[in-house]
Amino acid sequence: MRTGTLIKTLDAKDGRNVILRTPKWEDLDDLIEFINSIIEEGADLGTYQKVTREQEAEWLGQQLAETEKGNRFVVLAEVHGKVVANASIVKYAGYLAHVGELSIAIKNGFRDIGVGTEMLKTLISRAENMGLKMLTLTVFSTNNRAKHVYEKVEFRETGCIPNGLYKNGKFIDHIIMVKEITRAPKSI
Repeated sequence: MRTGTLIKTLDAKDGRNVILRTPKWEDLDDLIEFINSIIEEGADLGTYQKVTREQEAEWLGQQLAETEKGNRFVVLAEVHGKVVANASIVKYAGYLAHVGELSIAIKNGFRDIGVGTEMLKTLISRAENMGLKMLTLTVFSTNNRAKHVYEKVEFRETGCIPNGLYKNGKFIDHIIMVKEITRAPKSI
């Protein structure tokens, strides 16, 4: 899929218009602000250090290159011209080529309004087109909001890495969730 491709528009539960689309190079500054705001908030992410422009440019370049190869799919949510959420699927290789790993991050102020659910549905549809049969993800055991959204789109908890995360002086279990994909591929 080409960079900057419109996937869909939707009205969030709070009435704001949301655009779901693929990323493009022009998103770099927005993506820096987006990820750093989530890190400042202390959200449950795998990283806790702010990124530099150079680091984010390298990350974005990798995302775009892997998308072109068909090994990754990235979708952004945009509200009023600003990136407010980022989600992706990474396709594994070899004996795991039927499996994709999903990740999603949503900026504070844009959660609980349906954006995450719509992004997950978009990723699931794209996973079908990528030939994937299974999606996996990991989530902090303390992130009940995220677990609820994942369960809404039929992910189920399949495992746990006890004390797999360490945040703010506390160990937290790292939950593994899986969704099997059984429907026939369709276009988004």
